[in-house]
Amino acid sequence: MSVEERLQDVKARIEKAERQARRPAGSVTLVAVSKTFDVEHIRPVIATGQRVLGENRIQESQGKWPALKAETPEIELHLIGPLQSNKAADAVALFDVIETVDREKIARVLAEEMKKQNRTPRLYVQVNTGLEPQKAGIEPKETSRFVEFCRKELGLSIEGLMCIPPAEENPGPHFALLARLARESGVEKLSMGMSGDFETAIEFGATSVRIGSAIFGARE
Repeated sequence: MSVEERLQDVKARIEKAERQARRPAGSVTLVAVSKTFDVEHIRPVIATGQRVLGENRIQESQGKWPALKAETPEIELHLIGPLQSNKAADAVALFDVIETVDREKIARVLAEEMKKQNRTPRLYVQVNTGLEPQKAGIEPKETSRFVEFCRKELGLSIEGLMCIPPAEENPGPHFALLARLARESGVEKLSMGMSGDFETAIEFGATSVRIGSAIFGARE
């Protein structure tokens, strides 16, 4: 299958999952994750009309996205990888949505950079639902407090929550946990679900799914 055919297949599966979950058509946003793929692999996806894309690494993104966004200004670019404080200025300058706010230091630096650059990317808090030591994200029990800190102390508008369940576990309970934390925190958006589990995520209320290999193919 070509990348265009894989993209259409993914969109059809999202639509089917929406129907099966009795959710309105179009209630789930597809974030096409193009990490490790170059400009020539990404352009055909943009040409189909896909406008929401995601990347993991800031340095890699700087090498391809300024040109792509200049060609197609309506692109919405999501940062879905870990964010270091020394890269916060670059993230604010390039990304439209930052999904990996996970600690007070990052939140403070982002608040400073957003004021400095007069740019307001939308923000998600990443939650480490599996309490995995190697994975970024705030602990579930700290989520509501952290969202409130971002809002009241820093004046940041937190739009949603994001998680990456442990690879070897059933993702359903993790998605259910994130949905409950979102309700408790007063946020509306849920970024959850990837190529292997996005239909389950939609069943549990995902408002966006982050899909890479099912669209672009296997990464080297």
